[in-house]
Amino acid sequence: PPGSWRGESGVTKRLVVVGGDAGGMSAAAQVRRLTDPGDLEVVAFERGDFTSYAACGLPYRIAREVASVDDLVARSPEEFRRSGIDVRTRHEVVSIDTGARTVQVLDLDRDEVTTERYDELLIATGASPLRPPLPGIDSPGVFDLRTIPDVVALDAALDGASTAVVVGAGYIGLEVAEALVARGLAVSIVEAADQPMTTLDPDMAELVRASLERLGVELHLGSPVRSFLAGADGSVSAVVTDQREHAADVVVVGLGARPNTALARAGGIPVGDSGGILVDRRQRTQVEHVWAAGDCVESFHRVSRRGVSIALGTHANKQGRVAGTNLGGGYATFGGVIGTAITRVGDVEVARTGLTEAEATAAGFEHVSTTTASAVRAHYYQGSGRISVKLVAERGTGRLLGGQIVGSDGAGKRIDVLAMAVWSELTVGELGGVDLAYAPPFS
Repeated sequence: PPGSWRGESGVTKRLVVVGGDAGGMSAAAQVRRLTDPGDLEVVAFERGDFTSYAACGLPYRIAREVASVDDLVARSPEEFRRSGIDVRTRHEVVSIDTGARTVQVLDLDRDEVTTERYDELLIATGASPLRPPLPGIDSPGVFDLRTIPDVVALDAALDGASTAVVVGAGYIGLEVAEALVARGLAVSIVEAADQPMTTLDPDMAELVRASLERLGVELHLGSPVRSFLAGADGSVSAVVTDQREHAADVVVVGLGARPNTALARAGGIPVGDSGGILVDRRQRTQVEHVWAAGDCVESFHRVSRRGVSIALGTHANKQGRVAGTNLGGGYATFGGVIGTAITRVGDVEVARTGLTEAEATAAGFEHVSTTTASAVRAHYYQGSGRISVKLVAERGTGRLLGGQIVGSDGAGKRIDVLAMAVWSELTVGELGGVDLAYAPPFS
């Protein structure tokens, strides 16, 4: 409750937030709703220039489906400051002393380090793109796509470019490939695995591959990258795999992300097997007065019962609100994750939730699966596209373990029905009896 933070001496207590994006700022905003600035000071340090921006929208800015990078910013630093949160951009926290309850902060503009005290600390350092130490990977023209400066730099490099290579056929890789096609480039994807989207089972991934072909993307599977070649001007000119060289004016590396935990590790804050910071249901770490939220933490998977690191803004915002509620004197818990995700690849929507067959096996389940191909609308209704739905269930009990969907417009968001069923541990029999909406134009 308001006022509970003021100590006996009357000194205002202090919450320090490390990281100004989804997890950190959703926590800071929630704390500010629940406490008075005179009782609890909230200071947020962000090493970049932006707060609370939609990283998931970056590929769509490249495709010009988002008009401006400004549209990707949900709340600016100044907006947070007006609400009573001391946001300091271009400030990087470089070390944590949990015994003294202090952090060392580098002012990147002044190149000065100061010591800042905290009563409570929230770590929301996010994740960084995987960038293997391959020869030539740091050449000009080789891009990641995770921040607003990344998208600005890539956008500028596309002027005059005609060929592009995307490294990795996961969510980001496929979204970027589609965006580059929309910009008029000839696009190739090189992927080390033998299928695109390894988060799907092979039969469903085959539908994605077919969509990429229709889009005009060259997909090279089983092709791990060995190096990046540079031209006479020093900029990237080709990507070298085991099979061949792929000419490229620009290259985008989309190999996934790794939790940013170096700061936490150095401060003695435990990290889990998945690479994320260990937290409990209330987002508390195993060190007193230290909390964590967002892409840097390990989350509990409700089906596999294991710790996982899944970098999604949906989880980061929820975890931030949970941490902020608890820090503000309330009580909240984060219920875990089940791996729900959705994207668009060419003319199909692609979604998944729960466990794939391979994941179910790895988690120790005996399972059965089935795939059904049907129509997104009544068969007699005009404009009805196709939809393929795969269900994975526990053998014997019939409990729904996971689902995957690939289909035309309107197919993807049906994953939410399956996600609710997986979350609630429904059986396939119970799912078949649920009262869902039907009308010919919709289903």
